[in-house]
Amino acid sequence: MLEEAREVLCRFDGSPLTTFERKFCVAPMMEWTDRHCRFFHRLLSRRALLYTEMLTADAVIHGDRQRLLGFSAVEHPVAVQLGGSDPTELAEATRIAAGFGYDEVNLNVGCPSDRVQSGRFGACLMAEPDLVAECVAAMGNAVSVPVTVKSRIGIDDQDTQESLDRFIDTVASAGCATFIVHARKAWLEGLSPKQNRDVPPLDYPRVHRLKERRQDLEIILNGGISSLDEADAHLARVDGVMLGRAAYQDPWILAQVDSRIFGEGEPPALAGVAERMVPYIEREMARGQRLHQITRHMTGLFSAVPGARAWRRTLSEKGVKHDAGPDVLLEALACIQIPAAAE
Repeated sequence: MLEEAREVLCRFDGSPLTTFERKFCVAPMMEWTDRHCRFFHRLLSRRALLYTEMLTADAVIHGDRQRLLGFSAVEHPVAVQLGGSDPTELAEATRIAAGFGYDEVNLNVGCPSDRVQSGRFGACLMAEPDLVAECVAAMGNAVSVPVTVKSRIGIDDQDTQESLDRFIDTVASAGCATFIVHARKAWLEGLSPKQNRDVPPLDYPRVHRLKERRQDLEIILNGGISSLDEADAHLARVDGVMLGRAAYQDPWILAQVDSRIFGEGEPPALAGVAERMVPYIEREMARGQRLHQITRHMTGLFSAVPGARAWRRTLSEKGVKHDAGPDVLLEALACIQIPAAAE
């Protein structure tokens, strides 16, 4: 495991990665950012901060902890996101998660789904900043790693300036120094989570003003950022950016993060990234995983490259078969025609 970590984290210049920044983060996404996805993303960027899918505090306490929280050492830096509203349960779940070695524990106060609301966590908690502060204080007292909060700019008919300022100030007073703010209101009634991805409009200036007002806090901007050019523009106003679907669906963005955002090295060769996944796939399949559970995260690796369509088709059609193995990935890779200068 240590050799595996050293191979990936030192692959550009030979120096180990001992600290992390939140200058560029990949958002926690349900059913997407599992441990296979994070291993793949780490091959693309050594500096991006990766997040787990959201886990409920109750599941962490009472569920299969190894299945829920287990991860490879190469994923560092990696944060776990928790959902809940009971300070005692969240403190216990935070202790458990920190015991697995996560670099950060994040509290979800931004998800608008009905299932999340019914459990009294997610975006509905923006209406209860005092409770969130109590949760954060309990979590922070339980561990030495940072406890952060991911929120929206508001919910429903809240005045975004007044409500967001009160929320941030209240939770910050409980010891939270880092806030990841999705620049769109969450509508808890009348819109589905899918509709809420586009409605109401994003309000980036509101997050910029928050940073101007609270220079003492680390403010990470999330929501709708689709390119590194956009990320660069926001980084002039806030401390960090978080990308979700854009980074997942077009991994080439991640491959440019270290050089563009952190000024380190050159982007890795994408064909080489695919080849590095083969040993990982072999290990995981030996442990009972199926090929598609891993390669489903890789279909967007090649874009606007001759053979990209055949790459996607091979992984999607042959990768789901019961007897599919690493040879399917290599067959798909053989479809790609990368110019010699880009290899």
